[in-house]
Amino acid sequence: MEQIKKVNPVPFFFIILSIAGWYFSKMSIYFIAGEVITRLIRDGVLVLALIIPIAAGMGLNFAIVIGAIAAQTGWLIVLNYRIPGYGGILAAAGAGAVISIAAGWLIGKFLNRVRGKEMISTMLIGFLGTSIYQLVFLALYGTIIKCRNPEILLSRGIGVRNMVDLEPYRNTIDTLWNINTRGINIPVFMILIVSLFAAAIKYIMRTRLGKKIQATGNSPESASRIGLRTDRIRITAIIISTVIACFGQIIFLQNIGMMNVYTAHMNTDIFSCAALLAGGATIREAKIRHAFAGIILFHTLFIVSPQAGQNIFNNAALGEYFRSFIAYGSIAFALFFNMKREK
Repeated sequence: MEQIKKVNPVPFFFIILSIAGWYFSKMSIYFIAGEVITRLIRDGVLVLALIIPIAAGMGLNFAIVIGAIAAQTGWLIVLNYRIPGYGGILAAAGAGAVISIAAGWLIGKFLNRVRGKEMISTMLIGFLGTSIYQLVFLALYGTIIKCRNPEILLSRGIGVRNMVDLEPYRNTIDTLWNINTRGINIPVFMILIVSLFAAAIKYIMRTRLGKKIQATGNSPESASRIGLRTDRIRITAIIISTVIACFGQIIFLQNIGMMNVYTAHMNTDIFSCAALLAGGATIREAKIRHAFAGIILFHTLFIVSPQAGQNIFNNAALGEYFRSFIAYGSIAFALFFNMKREK
């Protein structure tokens, strides 16, 4: 009986909705599979970035938005200096990682002062980070920050254009090793990259640092009593999460091939949290399998819902609205059942 109580109903809810959506959408299963694989390599690392803060007892880290902002800043630095090819991708990742480490340290210091309210705090941090980022590239680029690439400059001479082209970098690493079967393109190299990040997180959680993170998450008071520096451990967890999110956004934008400078990072937190929760994670426990299962379930529903809405109601817009509903609704639904199970 106890085992039944521990079953998380959220993945089953998404499985039922996905099957129903697929049935009514009448889409080819091969088309859906290809789209899901594409979204796995685009969003996989961003979802994985949430796991370590949960293990540290900090809940869902909505501040991965800051990691995404750091990645976009790295891309803008590369575009400003016109660094081509693989060197450009590495430079964007390097610059973003440096910014992520500094930002992660600041976020971790702040979250140590608001223990118990980390999730709402990380949401507010994301909004603040967005405002600062937009101020820098709308008002300071072209004035205090010297412009070396007029192609990304607004016509008024101050600020970066709303949309910048990453076409020279698009699919640069996605096409290194591809297999095509039944019309489905399988980017083997990128799947290995995402798997490598998953393996790295699994390895970290098995190291001495990982054991400290888990001890801090299970009981901060007990961890402090045995001599663990819980504040430092929590900061380290946030830094790792922010850096991983930065690399995830680098991969995402490289795959897309363009960047909406001021809004590309928005909803990375919501969609990543929703996908993780859809896979059966909770605000207290998240594993690699939850991330991968959640990406498959969440994005399958995302893919089929517009066409299902069109076929059922003769209105594709309803399917688009349903996308927003499942993003926010899955978080609310998962949190509701998490709290019920803890009582």
